[in-house]
Amino acid sequence: MLFPTLAFGIFFLFVYFTAWSLDRENGRRKLFLLLASWFFYAQWDWRFVALLILSAVLNWAVGALIARQPGVKKAWLVGLGVAANLLILAFFKYYGFFIEQAGDLLLRFGWERDLPLLQIVLPVGISFFTFQGISYVVDVHRGKTPPAKSLLDVMLLMSFFPHLVAGPIVRASDLLPQFDRTPRLTRAMATHGLLLIVWGLFKKTVIASEISVNLVDPVFFDPSAYGAVDIAAAVYGYAVQIYCDFSAYSDMAIGIAALLGYSFPRNFDQPYRASSMQSFWRRWHISLSSWLRDYLYVPLGGGRKGLISSCINVFITMVLGGLWHGAAWTFLAWGTLHGGVQVIERLGRAVFGDRKVVPTVIGVLVTFHIVCLGWILFRAENFGLAMAMLQGLGRIGPVVALTPLLLTLIVGGLAMHWLPPRAIEGLAERLKTAPSLTLGLLIGAAFLLIEAVRPDGVAPFIYFQF
Repeated sequence: MLFPTLAFGIFFLFVYFTAWSLDRENGRRKLFLLLASWFFYAQWDWRFVALLILSAVLNWAVGALIARQPGVKKAWLVGLGVAANLLILAFFKYYGFFIEQAGDLLLRFGWERDLPLLQIVLPVGISFFTFQGISYVVDVHRGKTPPAKSLLDVMLLMSFFPHLVAGPIVRASDLLPQFDRTPRLTRAMATHGLLLIVWGLFKKTVIASEISVNLVDPVFFDPSAYGAVDIAAAVYGYAVQIYCDFSAYSDMAIGIAALLGYSFPRNFDQPYRASSMQSFWRRWHISLSSWLRDYLYVPLGGGRKGLISSCINVFITMVLGGLWHGAAWTFLAWGTLHGGVQVIERLGRAVFGDRKVVPTVIGVLVTFHIVCLGWILFRAENFGLAMAMLQGLGRIGPVVALTPLLLTLIVGGLAMHWLPPRAIEGLAERLKTAPSLTLGLLIGAAFLLIEAVRPDGVAPFIYFQF
């Protein structure tokens, strides 16, 4: 059940009206939202609802044990909380990859063995709700958030359908206090939520889908059939596609949550205007980058032990961040590229200090093209296709894939990053006092326009696979 579909629209309207009919009975409201979230997740595979429940019970129990037995709280955190969450993630996401690599390694040494290769279905969004659980038990251990008052709250924290399958990763310290109080829907929240949903629908169904189907997918499938212009356009197009696709999901998730009375943190902040890789990760998938910082980089030691230690820790963090995205060598190479560039940036700052060595515009262009180089590794199914894309950038050939419409969408998708910051918030602020009829007509017209210009069908969101 995808956000930009009629089925989800009907589901959400039912959830919206039922939830607000229970607004004075917060316990029943939360129970209803939990059941609705399980129903939403069951549309992909009902069997994995049990995994959601198991994961929530595990993290609730660990949080309670940490609070009740502070003398051994680290043992509960590491031995049960973090280890069990990572074991679940590793089994579903990485078991096949590591078995295949082990088999290849044994074969190279002449020790061919039939290893137990299982056909494991990857649960949608497992990385997101697993990281959600880890952050909860770690924050309880650190004293940053008290243990949840009930198992229901932890279950809803991890299963709440707006962010369940592709984030943002909402911290317990942000969401649990909201569950404690009866939500209220203000005019400002409703206006902002509706605008985010419309903006997300436009980015996903009009820009991302068109670029994906008619440019990125065919070029990445067979780079040898295209010349340099088409391949370069596909690389830039994928940069726009993945931004519009993923930020659209985040926008719609934030907007849907707002219409239900809850606030999610911002997940993107014009990432392609970043002038360094460090700045890029402060703007791209903010909930993940801050998670990696707080729960991986800082526990590794952060920058407390000097420059070299900081460089090593940020490199390890980015490599593991690449592995988080998928069990493939291309994702490891993508993380290695991002980690290596951040190490170079840190060493450069150590040498030149606060002096501005490179003009901002040059920094933005260089950073963007390094990110695009990384996107080739991220999108290609293997190193062979990635190398074919890079080699094709030097091949002269006719332009067969890039059309004026696609060029317009690519340029427009990049130009979004130079809109006024918080443009949607500003528009919502101006519209919140508009008459309800006027606001309804504007939102309705926007939905109809998007429906009229978008291509047929809705492709799954890119980040569903993670």
